[in-house]
Amino acid sequence: MKTKLSLTISFLLALALLAACGGGATPTPQAPAPAATEAPAATQAPSGEQVTLNVIMEQVPDYDIVAELTKQFETENPNIKVTFDAMPYDAMRDKILTSFLAPEGTYDIIIVDNPWMDEFPAAGFLTELNDYIANTPGYNFDDFIGPLRELTTHDGKITGVPYYNYALGLIVRQDLFDNPDNQQKFQAKYNRPLAAPKTLDEYLEIGKFFKETGIAGAAMQPQRGYKILEEWKNWLYAEGGDLMDASGKATANSDAARNALNKYIDMYKSAAPANSLNWGFDDALRSMASGESATMMSYNWMLPALNKPDGQAGELAGKFQLYPVPGGKAVLGAWYYAIPKNSANKDAAWKYIAWLTSPAIDKQRVIMGGAPVRASVLNDPEVWQKGYGESYYKTALEILSNCEPLARGVHADEISNEVGTFLNSAVAGEMSVDDALKAIDEKITEINSK
Repeated sequence: MKTKLSLTISFLLALALLAACGGGATPTPQAPAPAATEAPAATQAPSGEQVTLNVIMEQVPDYDIVAELTKQFETENPNIKVTFDAMPYDAMRDKILTSFLAPEGTYDIIIVDNPWMDEFPAAGFLTELNDYIANTPGYNFDDFIGPLRELTTHDGKITGVPYYNYALGLIVRQDLFDNPDNQQKFQAKYNRPLAAPKTLDEYLEIGKFFKETGIAGAAMQPQRGYKILEEWKNWLYAEGGDLMDASGKATANSDAARNALNKYIDMYKSAAPANSLNWGFDDALRSMASGESATMMSYNWMLPALNKPDGQAGELAGKFQLYPVPGGKAVLGAWYYAIPKNSANKDAAWKYIAWLTSPAIDKQRVIMGGAPVRASVLNDPEVWQKGYGESYYKTALEILSNCEPLARGVHADEISNEVGTFLNSAVAGEMSVDDALKAIDEKITEINSK
């Protein structure tokens, strides 16, 4: 979903001046989540005046759900019209930055990606939402799952509201795991049951086993840039490593990272589909849906997409199961709704955001297949029954409760793409593992020194 995009000279100058005011994020403590109720009454939008809200969004399955739900909002609020500028991810960042730098922005609501959640507030581009949240009865901001909620806050100011998560899990063809013949052969070869892997070593064995039976063991996303980092960092967590320590010092040139990268390359060479070096998440999804691959480490919400009746998986729908990633600790990616500082319609924008992300409407969105962000929704038996089953939502909650953001800090976007470039070079055999990890450490240090 991500590639590095160039910044204009004017933006670089503005960011250099403003970023000095930035700081670290302040986590908000988790609180018990009440059951979802009716949508709260938000702060008052302009009464009687016709308002058009312009929203930029990525074209993903959740966009279609949001667009459908918005019809209900417009019926309940006839003076507010919502228009969407939906596009692929790679086109979004430049358009958002251009809007930020205009005297009056093109967009009243933007979708902010995980790596931008420190950068944009530090540059002064986003509206503080603390008062809006506090003055919206029944909104219950603490219901958003802890790791998702922590990313919303920069220097004590809330500047975003969780829209959907893309925390990673392990999706498997459960019918292949339950197949008696596969179980017997795997038990004979590895002296353990064929089951969802708890460690990377177990995952490697499973990947190689299925490859030997004639099906790719793992649909991977080693594409240069953001995509490979999003997948590989789960492997890094599983080995007990990280890219940086709490102070921001680079720590990628480590035994943990070396083990994680060597095992990732081993899986790619011995179990991934042929010629998949440039695959992203969409390519891996198609591989799973077509029956080409047995497992995939990817976004948890791909399970509903794969199991959707009459969906892209065809007759395989219903045969997929979600588990936590090996090692248990997942990479958290997330999108957030935010209001640009230069929006002329802040009150109306908040009214729409508060409605759409309220417990009641968020429940509708998740039942329709949207990626969950609220604890109350994930724990709701009605959601289990009308959505994709208790197992999926409980597993998603387990994943979201034990995850860390892909990246933080004002340089997170640049670091993510640079690290992913070196990782891809290592998988391609253009660099040794040792040289790639050394280069990653040096690049992170260079970027953070700006």
